[in-house]
Amino acid sequence: MTRLFIELYLDEDVSALIATLLRARGYVASTAREEGRLGQSDSDQLAYATEHGKALLTHNRDDYLMLAKEYYASGRTHYGIIIAQRRPSPHEVARLVSSILDDVTAEGFQNQVRIV
Repeated sequence: MTRLFIELYLDEDVSALIATLLRARGYVASTAREEGRLGQSDSDQLAYATEHGKALLTHNRDDYLMLAKEYYASGRTHYGIIIAQRRPSPHEVARLVSSILDDVTAEGFQNQVRIV
Protein backbone atom coordinates (compact mmCIF):
# COMPACT_ATOMS: atom_id res chain seq x y z
CA MET A 1 0.00 0.00 0.00
CA THR A 2 1.59 3.26 -1.08
CA ARG A 3 0.29 6.33 0.68
CA LEU A 4 1.93 9.60 1.61
CA PHE A 5 0.12 10.44 4.84
CA ILE A 6 -0.13 8.27 7.93
CA GLU A 7 -3.64 7.36 9.03
CA LEU A 8 -4.14 6.49 12.69
CA TYR A 9 -6.15 3.94 14.60
CA LEU A 10 -6.40 4.64 18.36
CA ASP A 11 -6.81 1.65 20.63
CA GLU A 12 -9.36 1.86 23.42
CA ASP A 13 -6.85 3.05 26.03
CA VAL A 14 -6.39 6.36 24.20
CA SER A 15 -8.87 9.18 24.77
CA ALA A 16 -11.25 9.73 21.85
CA LEU A 17 -10.59 13.45 22.34
CA ILE A 18 -7.12 12.87 20.87
CA ALA A 19 -8.69 11.57 17.65
CA THR A 20 -10.94 14.63 17.55
CA LEU A 21 -7.97 16.96 18.07
CA LEU A 22 -5.95 15.19 15.35
CA ARG A 23 -8.86 15.33 12.90
CA ALA A 24 -9.19 19.07 13.61
CA ARG A 25 -5.57 19.36 12.47
CA GLY A 26 -6.43 17.57 9.21
CA TYR A 27 -5.27 14.04 10.02
CA VAL A 28 -7.25 10.86 9.47
CA ALA A 29 -7.85 9.17 12.83
CA SER A 30 -10.35 6.59 14.01
CA THR A 31 -10.90 4.98 17.39
CA ALA A 32 -11.57 1.46 18.57
CA ARG A 33 -14.97 2.64 19.79
CA GLU A 34 -15.88 4.14 16.40
CA GLU A 35 -14.81 0.96 14.64
CA GLY A 36 -16.75 -1.30 17.03
CA ARG A 37 -13.53 -2.90 18.31
CA LEU A 38 -13.80 -2.39 22.09
CA GLY A 39 -12.64 -5.34 24.16
CA GLN A 40 -10.39 -6.81 21.48
CA SER A 41 -6.92 -8.05 22.41
CA ASP A 42 -3.87 -5.93 21.65
CA SER A 43 -2.85 -8.47 19.03
CA ASP A 44 -6.25 -8.18 17.37
CA GLN A 45 -6.10 -4.36 17.52
CA LEU A 46 -2.71 -4.30 15.76
CA ALA A 47 -3.91 -6.83 13.18
CA TYR A 48 -6.97 -4.66 12.50
CA ALA A 49 -4.87 -1.50 12.11
CA THR A 50 -2.51 -3.38 9.79
CA GLU A 51 -5.35 -4.80 7.72
CA HIS A 52 -6.62 -1.25 7.20
CA GLY A 53 -3.20 0.26 6.50
CA LYS A 54 -3.19 2.40 9.64
CA ALA A 55 -0.60 3.15 12.27
CA LEU A 56 -1.72 2.35 15.80
CA LEU A 57 -1.68 4.86 18.67
CA THR A 58 -1.66 3.44 22.20
CA HIS A 59 -0.52 4.07 25.76
CA ASN A 60 0.27 0.36 26.24
CA ARG A 61 4.05 0.28 25.91
CA ASP A 62 4.96 -3.24 27.06
CA ASP A 63 2.42 -5.23 25.06
CA TYR A 64 2.91 -3.31 21.82
CA LEU A 65 6.71 -3.42 22.01
CA MET A 66 6.39 -7.19 22.34
CA LEU A 67 3.98 -7.33 19.39
CA ALA A 68 6.34 -5.21 17.26
CA LYS A 69 9.15 -7.65 18.03
CA GLU A 70 6.90 -10.57 17.06
CA TYR A 71 5.99 -8.89 13.77
CA TYR A 72 9.68 -8.24 13.05
CA ALA A 73 10.77 -11.79 13.93
CA SER A 74 8.09 -13.33 11.72
CA GLY A 75 8.66 -10.94 8.80
CA ARG A 76 5.20 -9.41 9.05
CA THR A 77 4.59 -5.77 8.23
CA HIS A 78 2.62 -3.29 10.30
CA TYR A 79 2.05 0.37 9.48
CA GLY A 80 3.69 1.76 12.59
CA ILE A 81 3.04 2.00 16.29
CA ILE A 82 3.09 5.22 18.30
CA ILE A 83 3.28 4.69 22.03
CA ALA A 84 2.27 7.85 23.86
CA GLN A 85 3.09 8.22 27.51
CA ARG A 86 0.05 9.21 29.51
CA ARG A 87 0.02 12.95 29.98
CA PRO A 88 -2.35 15.21 31.90
CA SER A 89 -3.57 16.82 28.70
CA PRO A 90 -4.88 15.08 25.56
CA HIS A 91 -3.83 18.29 23.78
CA GLU A 92 -0.18 17.55 24.64
CA VAL A 93 -0.49 13.99 23.28
CA ALA A 94 -2.11 15.28 20.08
CA ARG A 95 0.67 17.85 19.65
CA LEU A 96 3.41 15.22 20.07
CA VAL A 97 1.70 12.75 17.75
CA SER A 98 1.12 15.40 15.10
CA SER A 99 4.85 16.18 15.12
CA ILE A 100 5.48 12.58 14.02
CA LEU A 101 2.71 12.70 11.43
CA ASP A 102 4.22 15.89 9.99
CA ASP A 103 7.71 14.42 9.68
CA VAL A 104 7.24 10.87 8.38
CA THR A 105 5.44 9.45 5.35
CA ALA A 106 3.15 6.46 5.66
CA GLU A 107 5.60 4.33 3.70
CA GLY A 108 8.52 5.50 5.83
CA PHE A 109 6.64 4.63 9.02
CA GLN A 110 6.07 0.97 8.16
CA ASN A 111 7.41 -1.31 10.92
CA GLN A 112 8.49 1.69 13.01
CA VAL A 113 7.79 2.19 16.70
CA ARG A 114 7.94 5.67 18.19
CA ILE A 115 7.56 6.52 21.85
CA VAL A 116 6.43 10.06 22.70
